[in-house]
Amino acid sequence: MVASNISGVRFDVDEETALILESIDEFVEREVDPIVEELGDLATNPRRGYHEDGRWTDELLEAREEIRRRSAEAGFYAMTLPEAYGGEGVSTVTWYLAKKRLASHGPGLARYVLAGPEGPKPLLLQAEGEQIERYLEPTIRAEKSTAFAQTEPGVGSDSPNMATTASREGDEWVINGRKQWITNAPYADFVQVFARTTPQEEAGRYGGITCFLLERDEYELGAFNNAVGSPGAQAEIVLDDVRVSDSRVLGEVDGAFYAAMEFLSLGRLELGAEAVGYSEFALEAAAEYAGQREAFGRQVGRFQQVSAPLARGKAKTYAADAAGLKLAWKMAQDQRTVMESSIFKWFATTVFWEVADAAVQIHGANGLAEENPHMDLLHQARILRIVEGTDEIQLNTIAKSMGLLD
Repeated sequence: MVASNISGVRFDVDEETALILESIDEFVEREVDPIVEELGDLATNPRRGYHEDGRWTDELLEAREEIRRRSAEAGFYAMTLPEAYGGEGVSTVTWYLAKKRLASHGPGLARYVLAGPEGPKPLLLQAEGEQIERYLEPTIRAEKSTAFAQTEPGVGSDSPNMATTASREGDEWVINGRKQWITNAPYADFVQVFARTTPQEEAGRYGGITCFLLERDEYELGAFNNAVGSPGAQAEIVLDDVRVSDSRVLGEVDGAFYAAMEFLSLGRLELGAEAVGYSEFALEAAAEYAGQREAFGRQVGRFQQVSAPLARGKAKTYAADAAGLKLAWKMAQDQRTVMESSIFKWFATTVFWEVADAAVQIHGANGLAEENPHMDLLHQARILRIVEGTDEIQLNTIAKSMGLLD
């Protein structure tokens, strides 16, 4: 592993990072676990934590917000952002290890200790003037939450072909369109909406796209997009003649897509870290079960059909972690990581899918029970293979880096 101020590769955790990881474990035990215990099934069973209309229950929403606020006060929530804005400025390597450590606690509320899609991302660092005080700083303090509104119906990975437009009328921008599968849309205080402001014929495929900051009362929510394993988290955003001034433009007009691409690797590192941590959790739980469950007169873990999938999962998880550490280190050195981030995101999430599937299989019928977390892990693994770029997009990027595709 790599200390942020050392250029050579090291594979021991520096003292500062070790203290951070230990503090995170203590924070989860002290602040998160009691909330989970109090909520019971609302916190541990994703099928019971939301209303009929698709929204999270008030109790669950309040718990998530409380964990984020406490984490921000403790200095964890936005630890990777610059200290000048209220973050901790930790290295990318430390952040990777922290993300992985939280995921190794298993699915549940611990994931909200570090900022996710609802929290501050580097793209928001483009905030200027009153945007800093109104949007950036409160999000870092977990007093506000946001959403990243880019995906549209019929336009997933091909986001430059978005249909949402923002046209100029006098001193205002008029935004029209629809966004879909937007995480945290039902609960966000403001959203970062991407819209085409100049036609592709004039600006090029990746030019002509601008990011706008829209507040909760300026757009409508459409249908909830309840993904398997993540109900209540995503919804449509309907933009019908939404009018905003230039003060709501984040970054440069026509330059939002290029700005977003600069931070693409960070998002893939984040999801890969979660995949590795979840894999570690699933492997540990499955190995413990295999060592206790008996069939045909002995522990099931002594059968090769059971032990071999776990051993393969352990080896692949180890390799995925090594890939994540190398990617995090290269990013800490400000090196270009487009190919490496695609390799890691594809490999780590594929390994997690295989591990989660093996864990369900090893548990047999018990793996399908609602009180058993392994089916929920399998759902989570399926989600991670799609968000932040599908498997196919990652492999396409890797093939391009090899000169096989244009």
